[in-house]
Amino acid sequence: MSDIIHLLPDSIANQIAAGEVIQRPASVVKELVENAVDAGANHIQVNIKDAGRTLIQVIDNGKGMSETDARMAFERHATSKITVVDDLFSLRTMGFRGEALASIAAVAHVELKTRLKNNELGTVLVMAGSVLQSIEPVACSEGSVFSVKNLFYNVPARRKFLKSNETEFRNIITEFERIALVNPQISLSLYHNDTEIYNLPESSLRQRIVNVYGKNLNQKLLSVDAQSSMVIISGFVGRPDSVKKRGALQAFFVNGRFMKHPYFHKAVMQAYDQLIPPGEQPNYFIYFTLDPSSIDVNIHPAKTEIKFENEQPIWQILMAATREALAKSSAIPSIDFDKEGSIDIPVYSPLQEKPVLEMPSVQVNTNYNPFDSITGSGQSFSTGINTSKEFDWQKLYNDFDKDREKLVEQGKSLPDNFLQDMNGVFDFAGSEYLQETTTFCFQLKERYIITFLKSGLVIIDQHRAHTRILFDRYIANYKNQKSASQQLLFPAIIEFTSAQVVILPTLLPAFAQIGFDLADLGNNSYAINGLPAGVENMDSVKLIKEIVEKAIEKNSSVKEEINEFLAYSLARVTAIPYGKRLSFEEMDDIIAKLFSCTDHHLTPDGKPIISILTEDELNRRFK
Repeated sequence: MSDIIHLLPDSIANQIAAGEVIQRPASVVKELVENAVDAGANHIQVNIKDAGRTLIQVIDNGKGMSETDARMAFERHATSKITVVDDLFSLRTMGFRGEALASIAAVAHVELKTRLKNNELGTVLVMAGSVLQSIEPVACSEGSVFSVKNLFYNVPARRKFLKSNETEFRNIITEFERIALVNPQISLSLYHNDTEIYNLPESSLRQRIVNVYGKNLNQKLLSVDAQSSMVIISGFVGRPDSVKKRGALQAFFVNGRFMKHPYFHKAVMQAYDQLIPPGEQPNYFIYFTLDPSSIDVNIHPAKTEIKFENEQPIWQILMAATREALAKSSAIPSIDFDKEGSIDIPVYSPLQEKPVLEMPSVQVNTNYNPFDSITGSGQSFSTGINTSKEFDWQKLYNDFDKDREKLVEQGKSLPDNFLQDMNGVFDFAGSEYLQETTTFCFQLKERYIITFLKSGLVIIDQHRAHTRILFDRYIANYKNQKSASQQLLFPAIIEFTSAQVVILPTLLPAFAQIGFDLADLGNNSYAINGLPAGVENMDSVKLIKEIVEKAIEKNSSVKEEINEFLAYSLARVTAIPYGKRLSFEEMDDIIAKLFSCTDHHLTPDGKPIISILTEDELNRRFK
């Protein structure tokens, strides 16, 4: 029997490794820019074409490579970072395993131009599918220029399942921002299809964060600083009044490397306990500096998960440092005993003459009787109102009866002939509980609308019901190509991040159809000139940003899906909230409009709006 086990060819082995290391164009950007950082560059430029499908080019002014190093760099497990096993536990560089360039070359056409500082000529190297095409001397600038073209050209399945250009480029921006936030001493620039996206000069850490995410963030950051023999923690956390339900800017960095750590995230959230509403998320940028031997960065192919030797003590230090930063900014209330205007407490001294204390006097009207309509002086002791005239109690009860009859009359939630009229327009035959007429409605816990039918009790969620009503209205506006827009007397200015701007071209037509009027001012800023009718009193900037963040999470690309998503997002935000007291007229209007909707049972995302408690169920409960 012949042997069946053999070694894989390098080209196949590299493609297998590329499946773990190079998952999408953003992975290539991350690996190449981190290599440029390790090369000592102080200026790095990234050029992208078609979200990385056509071209990913990284230009740096680092130390460069010799001809031999340039060729060896594309071999698997070839690295300058590790010589002995102990080097794995003292890593302070980004790349170290020697898999990135070999994996990239296995799934793309790669060209490298590089020159050492003191050499007159550099080297140009061309590879395709792990195969060296050519290598020769060339005149070029100091540093390195990596050009990765036609990514996944030889792996059609991987290229086919890449997301849309907007999504892939947004992932590239995310990786670029993470590297920029941890290297403020390096100037970085990013271009997409020859359009400048970022141009970040050398700066302080705080200024780098502001340059990346916008100047409005500057006043919302609080400094964090804690030093111990175990770890040094620095960075910034957001003020409690700048929290968000979604889209919060949150990042941890360890020894210059981005990481995800849910356990440390809980430490930050613990510091905000009782300071922010449930479900809200604060911004934070936390930097850890500690001995590399106490962490393991090699537990994940993308190196975004890191294992700490002393997680629990670091958790406590992080929580205390965040709490201290909030306290210094007066975000945490405290008692100031030195504040002017505090209570002056007298100090007793035995040398002082003993003060004379007098018993306080109390005046009592001995003639006051609460059951008499007339007091001895003709004045009410408590109010001083003249009560000498006999009060007509019978008139009070007559007025009460009249008010009660009026409330009952107003409490009729639907006219007697409402459902009969509606049956002529909408088919309610399939809803047997709608074949009866309602007689009364009221609000429970400022959350539910309860109305009675002959067949049982109907409980309606007021927020979900109004969401369904508004959603159907916005969808009808889309289909009819008409939407009511309320122009603003004083337009508001909204600033987007680069990641948000990427998705705006897809959303702007839908925004216009729903009633938003946005004008591009340049530099990622827009003027809000108009809003959909009915939302004029809301915070327009917060409303639009929340919808954009939801769109990024949803990641829709089909026009109909985007329109439905925007309609649902706007309906949820503008619908009647829980906790709002409704009048009988408002409840009547909600019930009438809900039953005229295409689907009054469920919200657009499938949550129930109506719950029926039938007469049989009530009888079973009282058996």
